[in-house]
Amino acid sequence: MQQYSSLPERNSQIDTTPTVLTTVQQLRAELWLERSLNQLQARLNDCLLSACTTVPQGEATEAEIFQTVVDELDRALNSIKVAITLWQPQKNVAQVCYVSRSSSRLPPHPVLKNQGKKLRLKLQEVIELEDLQQLESQQPQITWRLTDDANGIIGWLIITKASPKPDCESFTGFTAQLLARSIKQCATALAQLQKIKSLQQRSQQLGSSNQQLERTNQLKNQFLANTSHEIRTPLSSIIGFTHLLLAQGYDTTSERHQEYLNIIQSSGKHLLTLINDILDLSKIEANQLEVEWENVNVPEMCRNVLALVKEKAASKGLKLCLELDPDVTTIVADPLRLKQMLLNLLFNALKFTSTGTVGLNVVAKGGFVHFIIWDTGIGISKEDQTRLFQPYFQITNTVASRGEGTGLGLTVTRKLAEMHCGRVEVESQIDHGSRFTIILPIQACGQVEENGGDKRDKGDEEVNNTPITPSTSPDILLVEDDLPNGELMRIYLSKLGYQVTWVKNATAMWEALTQLNPALILMDIQLPDGNGLKLVRQLRNNPQYRMMPVIAQTAMAMKGDRETCLAAGVNDYISKPIDLPLLASLVTKYSQLPKLGVEGR
Repeated sequence: MQQYSSLPERNSQIDTTPTVLTTVQQLRAELWLERSLNQLQARLNDCLLSACTTVPQGEATEAEIFQTVVDELDRALNSIKVAITLWQPQKNVAQVCYVSRSSSRLPPHPVLKNQGKKLRLKLQEVIELEDLQQLESQQPQITWRLTDDANGIIGWLIITKASPKPDCESFTGFTAQLLARSIKQCATALAQLQKIKSLQQRSQQLGSSNQQLERTNQLKNQFLANTSHEIRTPLSSIIGFTHLLLAQGYDTTSERHQEYLNIIQSSGKHLLTLINDILDLSKIEANQLEVEWENVNVPEMCRNVLALVKEKAASKGLKLCLELDPDVTTIVADPLRLKQMLLNLLFNALKFTSTGTVGLNVVAKGGFVHFIIWDTGIGISKEDQTRLFQPYFQITNTVASRGEGTGLGLTVTRKLAEMHCGRVEVESQIDHGSRFTIILPIQACGQVEENGGDKRDKGDEEVNNTPITPSTSPDILLVEDDLPNGELMRIYLSKLGYQVTWVKNATAMWEALTQLNPALILMDIQLPDGNGLKLVRQLRNNPQYRMMPVIAQTAMAMKGDRETCLAAGVNDYISKPIDLPLLASLVTKYSQLPKLGVEGR
């Protein structure tokens, strides 16, 4: 019995040896698995670090990740060939794009057999989806599917055989774990790479935005510097020569008296031009500038424009030339804006030309009219031509003593041309002059107003400045709180023979109306004790004043301001600074009419 009872003890001692061996082999396999995965992760981290420190180049960094996976698996699996195919869903196939690069005793292009069909692991080799699915189902498994975070198919990982360690068969089970976990590491690395790319793109966008902000700030500073210089220059002339005229002991009969006044007037007009350029660009960019379509007499327009620059050309000894295509008679455009475009380019040509000729040629080509402004001036370099239409950009002018303007004229001109469905082109060569061409369609690109709108081209309307006799002089009620503007209009209209009563606020206006029956009211919009438009509505609601003509004279000059004033009940509108001849024309028109008011318009 004792011998029988001791048998299991002896059997137990015999069975312990295989168990120990199995445990050692398993530990070796686990160590191999963890070491291989750690090595792969380290290499993938290097790829991601490289992507963080350099600018990503699309698929190039993804390629590094895929190649790293196949090379590390090849090394871990004892030089068994490893490949990755990338899925091409539009063709329903996968293409071999990555093959391990380690030296191997295997053929350079190993062949997999699938039901008698040979599949080569060769770069660019195409494998059908059906074959990949069959390889996935084989036992032992040699193909694993690669997916992204959304479980979308990226491709397949393929090895040449399933027994990587013939000297240690227990490693076979850990091979499947290695490949499965390696695939997960690969997918994670690809997801992290996408995040890195996304962050880099955001960083680049922020960098671009910062550069744009810096550029905008530079343009702002340049604009402020240019504008400050350009505005102060004519203001200096206005203030200085006005001081001379007001100086004690100044002889008003002096021959220089008229010269000083001309300088003051010219400087004032230049200042107004600068301000108009700034406002025009602001209105265009804010979509607050509208084109008023009219049939424009092209020959007449061109002659009028040249007449306006004739004096400046004569002062520089330059010849003006006008050539008109007889086929060009009219064009549908905004006459004021067309004149503005032509004047901008003509004044530029005169500014940059010291000797020779400045010309305007008008040619019809197809359904377009080409207005060509050319000169024999200093020309424009290729580099400057690329920046010519940028806001605030000014070419260094070696002809004149200093630059003129705000650098907005060409920008405004191009935008005005585009609003006419046209464009501006430039040709130039250093020391051989320049040619600017405004190309506009003959017909309007938008809805043409039947009567051309209410747009009035200053200077084109006939002005009656003939003094009115005392027997026929109408009473004018001027409502204006600004002393210089009020005094200007009172003196000017009085010299024309009108009886002007000037009040400075709404209360005084109502008091004046109880004592006189004016033929016309000139109404300022901004008053210290009321709004001019509200006063007009009150007048229209009063039967006694409902038919009385009212002209709004105001600094409101943005889009819709004229329409707002007319809707309030005024008969007409004039913006400040006041164009005195235009004021005279309007006063004459409405003061000599029967008092029809708004209902008789």
